[in-house]
Amino acid sequence: MGSSLSLFTNVGPIPPQYQVFINFRGEKLRDGFLGFLVDALLKENVNVFIDDHELRGKDLDHLFNRIEESRVALTIFSKNFTESRWCLDELAKIKECVEEGSLTVIPIFFKMKTDDVKKLKGKFGDNFRDLKSTHRGELETFRKWKEALFCVSRKAGLSSSRYSRQNDLVRTIVEEVKKVLKDISESERKIFEAERNQLAARTDEVIRVVIRFLSLFLLFTIVFGPYVLGLMSVFSILLGRFIINRAVESEW
Repeated sequence: MGSSLSLFTNVGPIPPQYQVFINFRGEKLRDGFLGFLVDALLKENVNVFIDDHELRGKDLDHLFNRIEESRVALTIFSKNFTESRWCLDELAKIKECVEEGSLTVIPIFFKMKTDDVKKLKGKFGDNFRDLKSTHRGELETFRKWKEALFCVSRKAGLSSSRYSRQNDLVRTIVEEVKKVLKDISESERKIFEAERNQLAARTDEVIRVVIRFLSLFLLFTIVFGPYVLGLMSVFSILLGRFIINRAVESEW
């Protein structure tokens, strides 16, 4: 896998905001496959968040904020994934953001059958049931976890079993992430242009109204200006006489 990193070239600065949140379980996965994947994404200028990027001891809300800030989530399902309620809590939050339309999730089935995830079979399912038996009384939490597993595992994803080499799987994941980010960027650009065009149209309408008002005011001034000035002169004379008379009367 060391040579796989040369497949990707750095073409610009990495954006400051997190674009991809990786939801996974296991130190072996972190030190092996995940390490190559993160390096490959960074070489393609994709900013990635995994939980060792932050100081330990922070609560889940901190991780949830990172999920909300991201545009794409990669959930790497491995046989040990369901050992961790932390991973399952992240997955439930990912599902929530996906349903809100603010996040796209790509499931990765790593060295396991997709059916084991979808139907909670094998060690994957056994781990989930063991976790449930040790945390009795949390039926609502387990309902959310099960729904998240059901939802995310049925999204279009990638399975490591279809690739003879890890670097081919890494390459495909990176290409899929870049495609999703490009589609999101294009969609946001179209929305921005539509809003800008609407604002420009409203601005043009306001300008037209102001011009019409000023034109009418100018026409009124040209046509009625002399009469208005005459009336103002008469009013000024009458007002002056009234003031003088009041002053004289006050002296008496």
